[in-house]
Amino acid sequence: MKKDNKLVPNNSVTEFLLYTTPNGKVKVEIFLHDENIWLTQKLIALLFDCSTDNVSLHLKNIFESNELQEKSVTEEFSVTARDGKKYKTKHYNLDAIISVGYRVNSTNATLFRIWATERLKEYIIKGFTMDDERLKTPNYTFGQDYFEEQL
Repeated sequence: MKKDNKLVPNNSVTEFLLYTTPNGKVKVEIFLHDENIWLTQKLIALLFDCSTDNVSLHLKNIFESNELQEKSVTEEFSVTARDGKKYKTKHYNLDAIISVGYRVNSTNATLFRIWATERLKEYIIKGFTMDDERLKTPNYTFGQDYFEEQL
């Protein structure tokens, strides 16, 4: 459901993925919207097991160095807090999350970098990378089956 052109993340129609780190220690609910994933600084910090101050510093450096343009990787979504009030909260897309993940020095960030590097290496060598489990049981997370594109 859209309101003021912004998706309300806690609406029953909203889609989420549950990401679990390879070691199983951290589970993060990832918000899906417009064929992208979105996390707040707090959730990025949880994902990479670091402080929100650390995430904020890395994002500041990413934007100042023009690695990414802030307007193209951020969006504010209305989120209902525990007190029942709605607050606009800045979320960061996958590009920003990846950039932060390559700067953070933590075990979870290292696991993320290993995973990302494996995907990139597989793509370079094979020309594609696949999520075997999703291929076996597709759930059309982004509204369509991309298998046909592989043929």
